Amino acid sequence: MAIETASVETTLAALRDRLHGVVPEFELTIKAELAFEINRLKRERGAVILGHNYMEPALFHSVCDHVGDSLELSRVAATTEAEILIFCGVRFMAETAKILSPERTVLLPAKVAGCSLAESITAEDVRELKRRYPGVPVIAYINTYADVKAEVDVCCTSGNARQVVESFGDQTVIFLPDEYLAANVARETGKEIIFPTLGPKPAGEPANSLKHEMIGWGGRCEVHEKFTVEDIADVRRQFPDVVILTHPECSPAVVEASDFSGSTAAMSRHVREVDAPRYLLLTECSMGANIAAEAPEKEMLGLCSVRCPHMNEITLDLALASLQETRYVIEVPEEIRARARGSIDRMLEIR
Repeated sequence: MAIETASVETTLAALRDRLHGVVPEFELTIKAELAFEINRLKRERGAVILGHNYMEPALFHSVCDHVGDSLELSRVAATTEAEILIFCGVRFMAETAKILSPERTVLLPAKVAGCSLAESITAEDVRELKRRYPGVPVIAYINTYADVKAEVDVCCTSGNARQVVESFGDQTVIFLPDEYLAANVARETGKEIIFPTLGPKPAGEPANSLKHEMIGWGGRCEVHEKFTVEDIADVRRQFPDVVILTHPECSPAVVEASDFSGSTAAMSRHVREVDAPRYLLLTECSMGANIAAEAPEKEMLGLCSVRCPHMNEITLDLALASLQETRYVIEVPEEIRARARGSIDRMLEIR
């Protein structure tokens, strides 16, 4: 949570207390001044900063008023009364905040801050799927842009994907865009899944004759697809007592070989609640550093070095510039926003 102090010196002291052994001293010294000025200015401007779990530790632990995964931050965005929301995450997250709080000014500190998953599918792709499978409900992972959300029936996050799929009972559903998350949810729910865009178009059978099935898309997260079963085997050889946690955007084989799989919020809870000798998180590497800072009594293995290049665009100096210059303002056309709002609201209703 944000550090509320009266000076740069006390901000530095608080950062040292939180991040000792996680972030080098020279880095804390530089970033304490930025953090102090951000916290001063956001109070002056009536701003609130939302920080995803993948933010780098010095930012995550100094200026964010609310932190969490996409689901938690979506709920905050839907209820906040702040005049300005600064989203320290990637673009689709800031778009989601704007969809839920259209009357607020929503800022993204970086000009682009994209996402390989969000860029793997377009609104026209969704329309084509709906033409190909008429009447089949469409579920979109939150990692999509606003125009895609406007074309679907409901959104989901990795934290409630299974519940969203199960809310449709035995109906066939289209689940997009993450290939691996779809396959992992299919395994959890006992549904068969096909990926028609990854192979030749199937001949014949109409969609309404499909039973207990999911239709997936071929998008992948450029971070989570890097992890392999061999990585897990190598770690277990060195540390047989390690508890390995994976994000469900990892391949089904990697998830199956791990000890626990869940959203970033679920992984954080698991580390706090389970007593184990040591832990390894196979996800964006800042996540492990942030948990290490929050739970110094837990031994986190520092074997993960996969950083999301898009999350890495968000820095303290850009967050300060965003506040100072009111940049970069997120806008969503009202026709798209209103339709996308419906799919997000339905997601938020499902626990």
